[in-house]
Amino acid sequence: MAKCDQGYMCEVCGAEVSSIVQSDLYLRYVLGQLDAEKLHLSPERHLRCNPVLTQYIDDDRFPPVELDDAFDKRGLDAGFVAEQTERVSSAYRRLWEIASAEQPISLLDYPRF
Repeated sequence: MAKCDQGYMCEVCGAEVSSIVQSDLYLRYVLGQLDAEKLHLSPERHLRCNPVLTQYIDDDRFPPVELDDAFDKRGLDAGFVAEQTERVSSAYRRLWEIASAEQPISLLDYPRF
């Protein structure tokens, strides 16, 4: 495959991130952590390759992630964990909405936060 035919490559594992619902980059964008102008300059990762963030996804379509370090949500404040879980899970569901939309959604309309 030609380089221009490839999608974003994961900076952690090196494999292609082939879908928006696997994309840490777009999850962070939907969460408001990135500006649209910086998407093309920001590193991409699979969701599973960024467990510090994706441990907060609570959705049947995403197998739970557990950490074994200082960032493990099980050792953090319960209120913070609940807030992050709601926020990140909602952003993950938004990725699925975007991926399954019948009509294209403007990039500027991806974020909801």
